[in-house]
Amino acid sequence: MIQVPNTLQAKVGGSRLGAIDPAAIAKAEAALKSLSGNFAQWLADEITKLDTARQEVRATGATGETMESLYLRAHDLKGLGATYGFPIITRIAASLCRLIDDKAKRVGAPMPLVDAHIDAIKAAVRDDIREDTHPVGAVLVKELEAQVAATGA
Repeated sequence: MIQVPNTLQAKVGGSRLGAIDPAAIAKAEAALKSLSGNFAQWLADEITKLDTARQEVRATGATGETMESLYLRAHDLKGLGATYGFPIITRIAASLCRLIDDKAKRVGAPMPLVDAHIDAIKAAVRDDIREDTHPVGAVLVKELEAQVAATGA
């Protein structure tokens, strides 16, 4: 019988299974920092995609397809807001996602509330409101979330 050496342990972090290499973390953080100069443009691009999806809903109506596109754009921003330095956008986009999460109810979502979320995201960037601890940001986020909760979403 031939014994094959177990090299998995060395590949996943040495002697401790699940150990994270501090050098790898530092390297990843440095790479992220080097990309941070692009964040403003990338965020602007994502917001443009969201606004384009909204315009499509306005132009052709709230259909399963147009609302799915809007949902996907909001979901992207939910994941990227904090990465791009705007945790408040993550929170606003999460509220919008909650509003239009249910595929069966998406087409009936109140468009004024959808618009309020998208306009809030745009205003946060325009006015450099990054955190939900900002006085205006805090009130805005709480009101949006309350309105979404009132819809039963």
